[in-house]
Order: sequence, then C-alpha cells, then structure tokens
Amino acid sequence: MEIHSLLFVCLGNICRSPLAEGIARNLSKKEGLDLKIDSAGTSGWHIDEPPCERSISIGRKHGIDISTLRGRKINAYSDLEFDLVVAMDRQNYKDIIRLGFDKDKVALMGDFGLQGRDIPDPYYYKDLDGFEEVYQMLESAIIELLKGIKNNTTCL
Repeated sequence: MEIHSLLFVCLGNICRSPLAEGIARNLSKKEGLDLKIDSAGTSGWHIDEPPCERSISIGRKHGIDISTLRGRKINAYSDLEFDLVVAMDRQNYKDIIRLGFDKDKVALMGDFGLQGRDIPDPYYYKDLDGFEEVYQMLESAIIELLKGIKNNTTCL
C-alpha cells in the first residue's frame, strides 16, 4: 500500500500525537518525502488548545517547534482520507476502530521497531524525563515507519 498521508492519534492530542506529528514532519522533510501529516485525539478534552508545555519543551530541545499546533478530536468522516492512522497505544487503537476506521489503515506506533510496545502517556509525569523517553520512542518508531514508506514496504 502506498502511503501519502499520516494521522497520529493519542488520547488528548496535547502530548504524544503532536510530538509525533512534529517529528514526522521534520524527518520526512529530511528524507525528501512529500506526506500530508496531522494529529488528533480520541477525546475532545483539549480542542483548540496548544500542546502541553513539556511536549513543546522536549520538541524544542530536539529542534522541532510544535507550539502552533492545536488539539482536535479525530473525525470518522473527514479523517477517513488518511492512508495510515497511527495509534499511540492499544486503547487509542480500539477507540479508532470503534469509530469506524478500516483496520487495514490503522496501526500501533509500537509496531514500528518497538516490539509492539505502547507509547506511554507522559501527561501525568512530574518532570521532563518521561517526555524525553516518549520522544526517543517516537523518533525511533517514526524512523522505521518512514523507512517503510520510502521503500514502499510498510506492512499492516
């Protein structure tokens, strides 16, 4: 399956998925890939809010600015256009499928080089260490994902 668009999804769209969006935009640009990249949450708790300060801070530490992104809720109508929807954890995956998305177009972020591990939600962490761990996991998985897209070998 050729992939031209990616949607990263977590619970609130203020920690993991905007960070994944920023990382993917940065890495895909470096790889010369022309992809539509976005992020969303399965809940509507943070609609129109910026990413949390700790996600913004970790992104900046790595040269990625996500401060202008705004939280939004995944939409089973307008978001069906994405070639691949990437869930941060198993609960997000189940919620996305429950919304009516095609299982063949939904993947777990941890399936890209992380042995299927969930990306933990760092929202409740007290310091930046958890956000750094999440950043490293996301970057590693996204490198694998983009490698598969570039070589047209991404399997779901």
